[in-house]
Amino acid sequence: MTLLDGRARTGAVARINPVAKLAASGLVAIPLVFTLDWVSAAVALVLECFLIPFAGLRWGEFWRRTWPVWIAAPLTAVTIALYGEAGGRVYVEWLLIRISDGSLELAAATLLRVLAVALPSVVLFITVDPTDLADGLAQIVRLPARFVLGALAGLRMIGLFIDDWRSLELARRARGVADRGRLRRFAGMAFALLVLSIRRGSKLATAMEARGFGAPGRRTWARTSTFGGREWALIAIGAGIAGSAVVAAAVAGTWNFILGPS
Repeated sequence: MTLLDGRARTGAVARINPVAKLAASGLVAIPLVFTLDWVSAAVALVLECFLIPFAGLRWGEFWRRTWPVWIAAPLTAVTIALYGEAGGRVYVEWLLIRISDGSLELAAATLLRVLAVALPSVVLFITVDPTDLADGLAQIVRLPARFVLGALAGLRMIGLFIDDWRSLELARRARGVADRGRLRRFAGMAFALLVLSIRRGSKLATAMEARGFGAPGRRTWARTSTFGGREWALIAIGAGIAGSAVVAAAVAGTWNFILGPS
């Protein structure tokens, strides 16, 4: 199973090395993590919206992939609005709930911040093939091959786990043991899946060791992971977005370094 489909491959970003995508998303997220203001998050989000179409995703695909973000961001903002730090005029006050100008401003900043950090990460990694990512991490970042290949094997197993869960559910339903007791059924299926996963993991580890995946010394790779001008351009775009957000917040006077003195 791959994270990359045919439509995503047509985008300008799709064929860029996954290491560059990881670096670009990290550069965008770093300044937004250290500040909580609406200006920097809004500037970053607007600039990202201009780049999302280059990922090669249709709008239907985009909404299907990012709907958890659009649900999580407003829920986070509501929580901040109800229980965030009060400041200015207080509109509602009841028990622990206190809605004020300060909490509403923090809620708006949080909403934009979550969207600005999560959306580019989701969109970029929709176009990432796990094998390409593993090649890049091992050949370019120079991470240990055993760690990278183990993580790749585990990621490849996610699709099989989902199929196994569905097969177990259908098998139990065919035997008439899935009609009652949802909690008991879930516990039984989870234990059965755990046993099946351990057996499959043992077989996979033996097969990988037999093929020399755990052997010492320098290993060869079937595909060469390249890092060139397109990758550096994407990283530069990520750095530009981060820098624009920081400068805009500093000029507007809204920069709020969350690790600074209170």
